[in-house]
Amino acid sequence: MADDRRNAEDDLDRRLKDARAGQRHGISAAEGRAESRGWAIGIEFVGTVLVSAFVGWLLDGWLGTGPWLMIVLLLLGFAAGTRRAMKTSAQFDATPDNDNKD
Repeated sequence: MADDRRNAEDDLDRRLKDARAGQRHGISAAEGRAESRGWAIGIEFVGTVLVSAFVGWLLDGWLGTGPWLMIVLLLLGFAAGTRRAMKTSAQFDATPDNDNKD
């Protein structure tokens, strides 16, 4: 019975080593940086749109203008977010550390 348990442990150890070796083939550092930059641009865009819509909603409640200021500021926020995302992505493309050294 002790031999059966030892064989099972050896088999488990072998399978764990195989699984860990398979996980080492993840993404490269350059791919990780590119993904981080993409998330940063997306979060910045969504944040710009949400903040501008919130400010419009507050102004509508304060001035009693209905949904009009919120709609206008939402559209302006979308335009500003798009412009900012384009500008930021152009800056990322211009940096010299984007080459694939990894």
